[in-house]
Amino acid sequence: MSDPSVTVIVPSVRNHEELDIVLKGLKNQSYEGQIETVVVGPTNDPGKDICLENNIRFIDDEGSRTRADACNIAIASTNSELVFFTDDDVIVPKNWVEKLVSWFENDEVSGVGGPNFAPVDESTMWQQVIDVAFCSTIFTAGTNYGKVGKKDLDEVNQLPGVNCAYRRSVLEEVNGFDEGAIGAEDVMLDHRIRMTGKKLWTDRTAIMWHRRRDLSRVKKQIRNYGLVRTLASHEYPELRAPTHTAVAFFPPIVIAAFGFFFWGLANGGLAWPDFWDIRLSTVPMGLPRLGVHTLPTLILLYNLLAWYGSWKGNSPSKTKKTIFLSSIATYTLHWNYGMGVLTGWIRILRGKSGLQIDDRSR
Repeated sequence: MSDPSVTVIVPSVRNHEELDIVLKGLKNQSYEGQIETVVVGPTNDPGKDICLENNIRFIDDEGSRTRADACNIAIASTNSELVFFTDDDVIVPKNWVEKLVSWFENDEVSGVGGPNFAPVDESTMWQQVIDVAFCSTIFTAGTNYGKVGKKDLDEVNQLPGVNCAYRRSVLEEVNGFDEGAIGAEDVMLDHRIRMTGKKLWTDRTAIMWHRRRDLSRVKKQIRNYGLVRTLASHEYPELRAPTHTAVAFFPPIVIAAFGFFFWGLANGGLAWPDFWDIRLSTVPMGLPRLGVHTLPTLILLYNLLAWYGSWKGNSPSKTKKTIFLSSIATYTLHWNYGMGVLTGWIRILRGKSGLQIDDRSR
């Protein structure tokens, strides 16, 4: 395959300022083959004017309520050999298209992507902290950020929707994204591709610089991840994983630990000034004292694990400060992902998937 034609699809909703940066980056690619960039979004989206200024084709999403449906419209409206996807809040490296295209010389490559990190110089301190938490090796809360392969090209189960490319023939074979999917559309697409016997790969050097949302917005984002991943796993049981289910128990455990703590306080469990003296000969343990000790013990262990996972992670934003603060972000991620999973279970029991709860609904 010599210089195959490429379409880059950018779904966008009410984010025209950052979209302009994305489009300028895509217009400045080193790839010498044919590239068409298209933006798909609502009819009256301000991004339409940005596309006009950059001489980029804007595709009306025809009232789509989901990213999946909007992307399917864009796929049907283009005809390149390869189809790339990214988001409207990234900084695109100059060699991004060229780097991913090169792997399609291998017939085994049906799709390929790479890691994504927050741009250090373009991020606030808390955005860097969130990136460090997202890239933790043990506390990822269902995200696929920062996953870096051990070899130049590693086989994976899933590609990040912000940094991926597919053969058009493969997308057409599986009929694109799941129609009406309110989220996790990339997870389900990749699952269906792999079920046909085809393989997906990741290039550890094909980094996409992806701006993180601030802490207040990321709560809705990660809660939505928990919700849509649960609904996707209900649709495709093969996607179920203990790690995703386990996070659902995080909010109840936290509530129970605090309840046990305050009950212990109310029943003399503090035993001050002998709180830290756990010798039974000094103060009998008993349930009240156990209740008071359980919460700080869990907090200490949780922080130690969160710091270790962040330290071992791949985020370029790692510093002593961001690693230390990452436990706060990790707690926020786990709480909201768990609440999203619980919301998903409730919707499944009710038989209604509903709409996404992300902060950028269409």
